[in-house]
Order: sequence, then structure tokens, then C-alpha cells
Amino acid sequence: MTMEQTNFNSRGDRPMKNEEMNKIAFMVLITGRKQKDALLSVLLESGIHLTHTLYGKGTVEASYLQNMFGLIPEEKKVVITCLSTQVKIDAVLKQLVENFHFNEPNTGIAFTIPINRISF
Repeated sequence: MTMEQTNFNSRGDRPMKNEEMNKIAFMVLITGRKQKDALLSVLLESGIHLTHTLYGKGTVEASYLQNMFGLIPEEKKVVITCLSTQVKIDAVLKQLVENFHFNEPNTGIAFTIPINRISF
């Protein structure tokens, strides 16, 4: 008797193929510095250990951000980048909406870039 392992996507609604489990993505998070420690904890708890943290200050005029995107500029930002499997990143993206309210204005921005090849 053999047991097959069934893996589900981050929503748990359909089985994933092995190639989906092995897809790699680069994620960028930009938010206020006050969120840094909490976000790094979420990444570590999700099994994402390859992270890089940068501190930044926006240079765009406040009126431009307000008029174009409805955003209020913050003086101090943190940029967190990480590299992980798409499955883990999808789980983190879900937590960003549920726990950090990234779906609301002026809370943060997160985006991913798929990685097709890596040379090391």
C-alpha cells in the first residue's frame, strides 16, 4: 500500500502539482517602519528566512501622491524583500490583508515577481 501526498494551494481548494510547489517568487513589502518587527515575525513563522530589510524615505511630493493615488506620504518607510516558494508567499499575502489590512489605503504595498531561473 502506497500513500500519496496531496498538497493544496494556499486557499486549500484544489490539489497542487509538484511544479506549483517549487515555483519561486521575489516579494517586496513597503510599509511604515512601525510594522517592521511584526512583518518579519510573520515571514519567519511562514518559513521565509531569506529576507532583506531596507530603510527609506519617499521623495515624491505629497500633493502628487494624494492626487494620483489617494495616498498620504509617510516620512519613514521600510522595504522588506524576500525570496521563497510561491505557496509560502501566497500564505503571507493573505495574512497581510487579514492581519495588517494591506487592502486599505495607507497601510502598505506588497507585490511579487515570479522567478523562472536562478544561477548560483
